[in-house]
Amino acid sequence: MKGFDMEKVVFDKAGPPDALYSVSVDTPEPGPDQVLLETSMAGVNYIDVYLRSGQLPGQIVPGSGIGVESVGRIVRVGERVSQKLVGQRAAAVGGNPGGYASHRLVAHDRIIPLPDDISDEVAAALLFKGLTVEYLINRCTPVTSGQTVLWHAAAGGVGCIAGQWLKHKGARVIGTVGDERKVSIAKDHGHSEVLLSGSPSLVEDVKALTGGRGVDVVFDSIGAATFDASLAVLKPRGHLVLFGNASGKVDCFDTSRLGAQGSVYMTRPSIAHYISDTDEFRQAVSEVFAAIRAGVITPGKVNKFDLHDAATAHRALEGRRLIGSTVLLPSHKPMPDTSAL
Repeated sequence: MKGFDMEKVVFDKAGPPDALYSVSVDTPEPGPDQVLLETSMAGVNYIDVYLRSGQLPGQIVPGSGIGVESVGRIVRVGERVSQKLVGQRAAAVGGNPGGYASHRLVAHDRIIPLPDDISDEVAAALLFKGLTVEYLINRCTPVTSGQTVLWHAAAGGVGCIAGQWLKHKGARVIGTVGDERKVSIAKDHGHSEVLLSGSPSLVEDVKALTGGRGVDVVFDSIGAATFDASLAVLKPRGHLVLFGNASGKVDCFDTSRLGAQGSVYMTRPSIAHYISDTDEFRQAVSEVFAAIRAGVITPGKVNKFDLHDAATAHRALEGRRLIGSTVLLPSHKPMPDTSAL
């Protein structure tokens, strides 16, 4: 049924946050195996910044959607999907970008039913970021009790979740943050020691905290600005997990440095390769839900912006002015009643 206007954030070409703008378009009808999700909250994640700024592969066409995380309720279903799903609360992560919208089409087999004991806000704050932490510390480079980990951007949405989860696993977590006001936030979320990422003595300070040995694993989402320090603080045969490039990409890397550093390992993972398999995806979701229920991870502060202020949210995120998770709130028009059609 066409004619119902939905709000959607789009962009036409790679650029700064102001490249994002809101449009009103017809609400699409679900395909045979799709559902239409009415969004209550859309999660904001750094992968959205990479897409908008042109740091991800693929062609950007005018009117490209953005956003990989949506939470809300199912309002319509395709012909091969059970009508019993209509009205159910659900979340969606991954897939074609388009989460910054009042409504979103999602493949039926990628829908995540939300249990009654997990609110929309908790899901929007923790689900995608929790899935990111889950694959990084459980499957990409499994962290075990007694290991020491360095985590950059410790007061961000992912960093706060990681600190809590790693502490629960029995790891010692050293965090880095961009400024002094974030130190206490990181410590409140599981990081035992917190250093400033821009400190000229960062390497020496980490070595001092580890008795000169270095750390077992570094999780680095910052990229160019922290890469050399991340490599330098690893103990022999340690692991560098470079899972982001908030400060820019690492270019022209000489692989012989891995040997010189102590036969260390380096990987550049993407969450897409860890949740593309349906069974792995469902298992990862269950791990995140279990961690939420057990109180292992909590949302902490949730920053809220109106959907049409997505550019403002991106500026704040890139400027490292936000602590915790960030969500966008759409404004909804009443859905037309199709029950009699």
